[in-house]
Amino acid sequence: MSRYDLAGRTVVITGSTGGLGSALADALHHRGAHLALLGRDETALAAQADMLGGPRTAWAAHADVTDLVSVRSAIDRAADHFGRIDIVVANAGVNVIAPTATLDPDAFERVINVNLTGVWRTFKAALPHVERQRGYLLAISSMAAFVHSPLQGPYTASKAGAWAISNSIRLEVRHLGVDVGTCHPTFLKTPMMDAIHADPAGRRLWSGNERGLWRMCTVSKAVRSIVSGIERRAQTITPHRLHALAAAAPGVFRPFIDRVAFTTRTITEASAAAPSNGGPALTTSTASCDPEYLAS
Repeated sequence: MSRYDLAGRTVVITGSTGGLGSALADALHHRGAHLALLGRDETALAAQADMLGGPRTAWAAHADVTDLVSVRSAIDRAADHFGRIDIVVANAGVNVIAPTATLDPDAFERVINVNLTGVWRTFKAALPHVERQRGYLLAISSMAAFVHSPLQGPYTASKAGAWAISNSIRLEVRHLGVDVGTCHPTFLKTPMMDAIHADPAGRRLWSGNERGLWRMCTVSKAVRSIVSGIERRAQTITPHRLHALAAAAPGVFRPFIDRVAFTTRTITEASAAAPSNGGPALTTSTASCDPEYLAS
């Protein structure tokens, strides 16, 4: 496949003022991309947009990935501003470190709501625009999608979920010319990582990320890998070569299953047959066998 030229394309980035988001925005700007910068800190967004050239090349808007209306409004306005959206990077993310016994349920739900459901909302809001450009959707997942550490249940679940949902969406949109990928960086020197190292549990768990499998990867290295992955419209991006095998292993049989078990005809016919509003939630097999449940 020839390189996907980024010059003149419009890239939406959620969580754009974070450590990885800001570095990625800068790299894409130098590739000639137009940037729609989305996040919750409007002051930081405005400063970032100014630094990247102002409205002609960098446009900023408030967006909360936990609110579909907010994300859709921001993305629609970005499309109006630039006239197109080619690429979307679902980068917004949060973390929490705590054992299940003491974890605040609200903290658990927030991690899932931002890291997983936030990816879905971002892709859903952007898809009509990206489809018109036969573009590319990218979710920033993590090596935590494949390496499930203790004390990080909601984070690992959310990152594994972001990987899985992106694989599902890829099958749904491949006949439209849209590609979908996930990026799986390891530990990066960002404010989120600083918070982990400031937490006694986080520092004990990862030994300060100074050596071995858990050693830190530079943000610049991760960004180079992500930009290269976007230019290749890659399905999987792993900035740290040492972790490439762990990322590849779960997908060994996926290409075969994708092509043989889920043909384009099967997917398009199933999509056409699905209720337009998504339909009611399906019950579990246990619940469906419960007469009292069925009567309710």
